[in-house]
Amino acid sequence: MTRITTMILAASATLACATIAASAGAQSTPRATSAPVAGDADGAFVTASRFSQPTGEQLYASVCAGCHMPDGRGAEGAGFYPALARNQKLASGGYPLYVVMKGMNGMPPLGEMMTDRQVADVVNYVRSHFGNRYRDAVTPADAQALR
Repeated sequence: MTRITTMILAASATLACATIAASAGAQSTPRATSAPVAGDADGAFVTASRFSQPTGEQLYASVCAGCHMPDGRGAEGAGFYPALARNQKLASGGYPLYVVMKGMNGMPPLGEMMTDRQVADVVNYVRSHFGNRYRDAVTPADAQALR
């Protein structure tokens, strides 16, 4: 990969993360307390910085599918979004856990916008769908250990 391509991918990832944050800010309602609220109209955020989807499937559909596609096959074009379908890199639960939590290449670190349970749920969803059959589940404690 050329240096220019890497810079373009990094800029695209930064823009995508900024778009998610801006959307969250536009959708959230200011509150007098800092307690989490029930979420916005489409259930995307608890607060301006937290996703509220309660399952890995819902998180994937509303957060991940925009880049990795609803069928997990990935995409190429303005950027490169790797396929998650039948992906042998998902065999070890630690790899996708790290990527979701900390980001990698063009993927932004989304772990800060999720609870430990949400991180584990979305990783387990991807590892058990799209032709993947990895059954050794990661746990919220695994996510907590990476924070």
